[in-house]
Amino acid sequence: MKHNVILVILDGLNYEVARHAMGHLQAYVGAERAALYKLTCELPALSRPLYECILTGVPPIESGIVHNAVSRLSNQRSVFHYAREGGLSTAAAAYHWVSELYNRSPFVIARDRHTQAPDLAIQYGHFYWSDHYPDSHLFADAEHLRTQHAPNFLLVHPMNIDDAGHKHGLDSAQYRNSARSADIILADYLQGWLQAGYQVLVTADHGMNNDRSHNGLLDEERQVPLFVLGDAFSFNPDVEPKQTELCGTVCELLGVAHDKPLCRDLLRPAV
Repeated sequence: MKHNVILVILDGLNYEVARHAMGHLQAYVGAERAALYKLTCELPALSRPLYECILTGVPPIESGIVHNAVSRLSNQRSVFHYAREGGLSTAAAAYHWVSELYNRSPFVIARDRHTQAPDLAIQYGHFYWSDHYPDSHLFADAEHLRTQHAPNFLLVHPMNIDDAGHKHGLDSAQYRNSARSADIILADYLQGWLQAGYQVLVTADHGMNNDRSHNGLLDEERQVPLFVLGDAFSFNPDVEPKQTELCGTVCELLGVAHDKPLCRDLLRPAV
């Protein structure tokens, strides 16, 4: 069965902070309407390499997107490409690096900030370039795309948690409160998304450390959450998904052909 999918990447969100600070998402888990899993991000634990990993299923040392300054189009096939090849529509409210990976590089603000281009991998987009761009605005951008274009696949990618971590560190009120704020913003949208039939995944690219950075092997840098919500998921507590399996799992939910690894046990068996 084909499903529409919303993938939320909460940039820089550490697993333990997600586990204890995100009360609305955890309410769904407690009601057995969602599940939370721990992922270990691929290396290096940097943003642009891990956007590519999440969206293509390819680790950075294979994709060649090995640090944040590698600014070029991806040479891999992403969820966006598989969805378009399957006749589905795509949208993203995201940091401009996502546009550079899958639409056009370099990012030209006047041309690419607001994208409506049916022939591109990401057909509809609102892209930002300041790390402090408010999460509240980003989620409103995403909801505009959803209500105006009804995309089959929508990426939602806010940056304020990562921004707070770089300014104040992992063990700071500002970082934890930024996660709480994102959870409260999600509370405005999740019920509507689920009622509209979307399957929702909420994850992160990497975590954060007390040096106000990330790129190493510490658990706090590499362990990130994966919340899944929707009737297509199994909520099996014994599943151990991998970050490289997210692309294929989303493609499976969308019902499009792909050749990526996936975590089949995340999904409810087809009836």
